[in-house]
Amino acid sequence: MNYAQLLFPDFSLILCGYLVCRYTALNRTVWEQVENLVYFFLFPVLLFQSIVKSPLDLVATSSFIGAGLTMGLLGIAMAYSLPHCPWFGARIDPREHAGSAQVAFRFNSFIGLAIAERLAGAEGLLLIAVLIGVCVPLFNVAAVWPMTRHAKRGFLRELVRNPLIIATASGLVANLLGFHIPTWIEPTTSHIGAASLALGLMAAGAGMQFSSLARGKTLGLSLLLIKHLLLPLVALGLSRLFGLPAVQTTVLLAFSALPTASSAYVLAARMGYNGAYVAGLVTLSTVLGMLSLPFALGVLR
Repeated sequence: MNYAQLLFPDFSLILCGYLVCRYTALNRTVWEQVENLVYFFLFPVLLFQSIVKSPLDLVATSSFIGAGLTMGLLGIAMAYSLPHCPWFGARIDPREHAGSAQVAFRFNSFIGLAIAERLAGAEGLLLIAVLIGVCVPLFNVAAVWPMTRHAKRGFLRELVRNPLIIATASGLVANLLGFHIPTWIEPTTSHIGAASLALGLMAAGAGMQFSSLARGKTLGLSLLLIKHLLLPLVALGLSRLFGLPAVQTTVLLAFSALPTASSAYVLAARMGYNGAYVAGLVTLSTVLGMLSLPFALGVLR
C-alpha cells in the first residue's frame, strides 16, 4: 500500500488553506468564520454519523476495546507527564502544553477509516468504528480538561457545551440503542461530512504559522515522538498482552500510528489557545504519518 499517496490529499488541503489565506483576499477574517462553521456544525455531524454508521458489538470485541482504551490512556498519561519530566520539563510552557497535549493521543479518523477498509475490508471498518466510538469521547475529554484548567474555566461546563463531545457521546448512545440514520437523509450527512473534512483541513492550513513551532521545539518534538513512535510500540505490546487475533492487531497498529486529528487545531483555537502552533504540529504529524504507518504496519506487524 502506498501510504504517502493515501496521506497526500489531507496534506495538500492543509497546504491549500495556507496558500489561500496568505496570498488571496480570503484572509484570516474569512477563515475565522469557517472555523466556527466547522467547529459548531460540520464536525459534530460527521462524528455522529461515523459512530452511528456501524453497529458496535461490545462483547465480541471486548479485548480489542480494552487494548485500544489502554493504549489511549497510556498516550494521555505520557502527554500529561511531559511538564514533570526532570530533564526538560522546566523548558515547557504550561499554557502551550495545555493547548497542544492533545496532539500526542488524538487521531485522524478520516485517514483511519480509509486505511482500515483497505487493510481488512468490512471487518476493518467495523473494528475502527468501535475504536472511534469508545476512544473519541475519552480523547475529547482529555483534550478539554487541561485547557479548561489553565484558562480557569469550569470543566463540566465546558464539557456540556463542547459540540464535539456532545456529538460523540450522543452518537455512542444512539449506536448502542440501535439507532440508524434514515436512508433519505444519509446523503445529506455524507455531504456534510465531506465538507467538514475539506474545510477543517484548509482551516488548519489557514491558521498555520511555522514560526510558532520555533518557540516550542522541545514540547513539539516530545508530543510527536509519543504519537508516532511510542504509541505504535505500546500497541504492539498490548496486542500481545491481550492476545488479539491478526486482523485486530493490524487495525490496532494502524490506529496507533495515525496522524493526529485535524480538529485539534479547531479545538485549541476556539478555546483561546495558540491555534497556529497546534496547526503546525498537525501538519508535521500528517507528514510523519507517512513514516509511522509503514513502520507500524510493515515493521512492527
